Amino acid sequence: IVEAARAAQAHDFIMEMERGYDTYVGERGVTLSGGQKQRIAIARALLKDPRILLLDDATASVDTETERQIQMALARLMQGRTSFVIAQRLSTVRMADLILVLERGRIAAQGTHHELLKASPLYAEIYERQLRPQEEDARLLEQPLKLRGQCASSS
Repeated sequence: IVEAARAAQAHDFIMEMERGYDTYVGERGVTLSGGQKQRIAIARALLKDPRILLLDDATASVDTETERQIQMALARLMQGRTSFVIAQRLSTVRMADLILVLERGRIAAQGTHHELLKASPLYAEIYERQLRPQEEDARLLEQPLKLRGQCASSS
């Protein structure tokens, strides 16, 4: 159980609870956030070790840091098994072998992330709204800070 919780990025918040793994959750116990509930669900799925995995919006309604933690857990969970991932966020599916883009209940396009960026206007539009700003922010943070002007030394 502890190994599954660690893999699902749930161990740390579990250990922060007063009774750790013996904590009651739910109506008469501790209330969990949406992201915590999702990570517990991932840990349970790891324990079951299914051959086929179906994930329905596993990163819905969580902040970007929690989403990142859930995606790390999902990457471990999906290794070596067939996985179907239903997602609103492209960041959840961008590394998939095959992405199906649905529009009005029908498959509008299919392919890898890079193929869809070139071939699907709908996918490209979603990418522009969701991922491009995040990627640009990440690139800016990775660049060294360049200062203009000169430093004055006191002697």
